[in-house]
Amino acid sequence: MRAARLIKMVLLLQSRPSMTAAELARELEVSERTVTRDAQALIEAGVPVYADRGRAGGYRLIGGYRTRLTGLARGEAEALFLSGVPGALREMGLEDAASAAHLKVSAALLPSVRDASRTAAQRFHLDAPGWFREPQTPELLPAIAEAVWADRVVRVRYRRTSRGQAEDVERDLEPYGLVLKAGVWYLAAAVRGAEGSPDDAFRVYRVDRFTAVEPGEERFGRAEGEDAFDLPAFWEERAAQFERALLRSEVVVRLTPSGVRQLPYTTDPVSAREALESAAEADAEGRVAVTLPVESEDVAYTQLMALGPEAEVVAPEALRERFALAARRMRGWYG
Repeated sequence: MRAARLIKMVLLLQSRPSMTAAELARELEVSERTVTRDAQALIEAGVPVYADRGRAGGYRLIGGYRTRLTGLARGEAEALFLSGVPGALREMGLEDAASAAHLKVSAALLPSVRDASRTAAQRFHLDAPGWFREPQTPELLPAIAEAVWADRVVRVRYRRTSRGQAEDVERDLEPYGLVLKAGVWYLAAAVRGAEGSPDDAFRVYRVDRFTAVEPGEERFGRAEGEDAFDLPAFWEERAAQFERALLRSEVVVRLTPSGVRQLPYTTDPVSAREALESAAEADAEGRVAVTLPVESEDVAYTQLMALGPEAEVVAPEALRERFALAARRMRGWYG
């Protein structure tokens, strides 16, 4: 533990002209007294740490000293490529590895560009969760992330809903990759012993629905070259399938020109695009009849209500009657 802290202290001093004891204590998460002791230990080990006295004093390296401890470990290198998503790193338990990688990269840079990480952070920040949502880190995410990095087979219990009933199922999974979508974590994994083609074995699981994760000793092999697993492509395909699978019903709607423009912003963009691409010609009043795929009549009611008088529901009759009732109630309020 102390050895790692001493290395981090050297890298910090190498990446900046000088640092006060308070700054070092904050970065190393120790007391200023510990910083003083660590500086003395480095001096005794032959590292030329110089302490400037006085109110503006601090610690610095002298004589152009450069450490050779800047080689990245594999975990640090992998974490570095995720450094634009600090929240995700923290939730997967990779924050320390990313911090060490940043320091090593900074220490290896020329002095003129060592502030690149700071200037980039001033200009770009990724906030993954959606609005009006309190993100929650799944308790078992770090264990799953560790298995993903190590290509280790895991035995899991997963809570699913079947015919309206919740049940736990057990699976042996080969965890290939993690996806963070709008603040929700998903695991792309191959099910061991699954029937059908190899592609049929790949499934997507919500991480917050795992109730148990038991990493095994066995590791699985990833294909290379053209047969290698492509996580972004896999996710894009499955996400499109999932979005379309949700749209189990259809409603027929007449839209004004304003309603046509607003439809993609009030309903699912995929269903809106599909509906507008197959729309009929406008009638004499300029209204366009479209057949809109929807998740359910309840969802359609909520979405289309946002269009107000710019949309008239034609079918199904039950949904049209709900809008007629709503219109009568509103007329009673507004006269």
